Amino acid sequence: MRLAILVLGLWTLDAGWSAAADLRVGSAAVNLEADDSMVISGGIGPRYVAGQEGQLRTVAVVIEQPGRTKLALVGCDVLFVSRTDMDPALEEIQKSTGIPFTHVLVNASHTHHAPSTTEVHGYGPDRRFCERLQKSVVDAVKQADARLAGGDAEFLFDMGEEGTVGGNSRLLLADGTIWWIGSKDDAVRPTGPFDRQLPVLAFQTPDRRPLALVYNHSTHPIGTRTGNVRSPSYYGLAAQELQQEWGGTVCYLEGASGSTHNVTGVSTGEAVERLKAAVKTSLAMARPLPVGRLAAIKRPFTFSVRRFDDAVEDEKVSSYCQKRSPGPHVETTVRIFRDMRGQLAPQQGQPRETWLQAMAIGDDVAIVGVPAEYFTGLGMDIKKRSPFKYTLIASLSNDWIGYLPDREAHRLGGYQTWMGLHSYAEVGTGERMADEALAMLMELKNHD
Repeated sequence: MRLAILVLGLWTLDAGWSAAADLRVGSAAVNLEADDSMVISGGIGPRYVAGQEGQLRTVAVVIEQPGRTKLALVGCDVLFVSRTDMDPALEEIQKSTGIPFTHVLVNASHTHHAPSTTEVHGYGPDRRFCERLQKSVVDAVKQADARLAGGDAEFLFDMGEEGTVGGNSRLLLADGTIWWIGSKDDAVRPTGPFDRQLPVLAFQTPDRRPLALVYNHSTHPIGTRTGNVRSPSYYGLAAQELQQEWGGTVCYLEGASGSTHNVTGVSTGEAVERLKAAVKTSLAMARPLPVGRLAAIKRPFTFSVRRFDDAVEDEKVSSYCQKRSPGPHVETTVRIFRDMRGQLAPQQGQPRETWLQAMAIGDDVAIVGVPAEYFTGLGMDIKKRSPFKYTLIASLSNDWIGYLPDREAHRLGGYQTWMGLHSYAEVGTGERMADEALAMLMELKNHD
């Protein structure tokens, strides 16, 4: 187990190193206002809650090489972001701050306890909340950009780990199906990996005053501390409490978690504490990395809506639900999936376009932004093949095109592969996206 270095009960970034002020960092957090009338996303049907714990936030960290380049990392406490809302926001950011559209990454934390921002399953977006989200992204980046002048910074990094708050949730069951809901007492084995890595990027002034921190992990954040309320869930709650304790702005980026959930029995409250402890350990162990350059590529990525046999898809949903989770809700669930397929049926084979992004912070750290609930194995494959020493996967970035399983997951089946608004890309899109991301990373690595 990694041990934190504690000094008077506080964690410090004592790198014993000071760099020339060739890097600046500004950060800001903007609260997202919501109310009980707004439909909550993250379930199969619409649901409503009463009250809220913590804040739903949009957090921006702007990194600058003065006179040269700026990057902006933005984390939002929502289930998804869509390019419908984000493209106009990024255009406004470019116009008002000069940060190029291609140099801004907007990530959704994937909390299942915030108002809906997209159409999925049995409900649509709350447009009032979408407008607030769009404005919050612009405001957070503008505020962070305005704080660059006083933000001479050093960059420190540690590749931490946390392997207890989640696990691979696509469990092979004794009847050959893949677990989604209901009993899993007859689970045979997980069908994929769990990514324990918890990268921590920290920025501080040359005299070690905290400026900003970005951390990244790869599990579905489902659960609240206090019941049926709005919540940023454990990743967002941990970020807010770390910010209060540490003093600098803390931003969370969701990793490749399409096939991993909090299935280990760890409560939301305990998950918050474990994540905080892991980040604190990394802060104590973080070491400086030079930032000779900042660079980014954002390009269109084209894929197609997959073709399907409606009767076959209907049988997948109805047979699983009737066996694993019987009750009056089955009919509603089956109907919702039928409605989604009905909407997609005339779109089979049609091309769709989304964004794929890669960023470099110096020569050692890269961030890949993918617009989907990306399967963990695909994310780990990018990391393994990346030419950068450290690579972060930020899934659910800049857009949302549903789950992206790998080919083996499609063969095994399960909820994440059933045809619907939550999963409609042609088989092989996940691997193609990984290959394209690798090409972009190579381009960044080889660029002077």
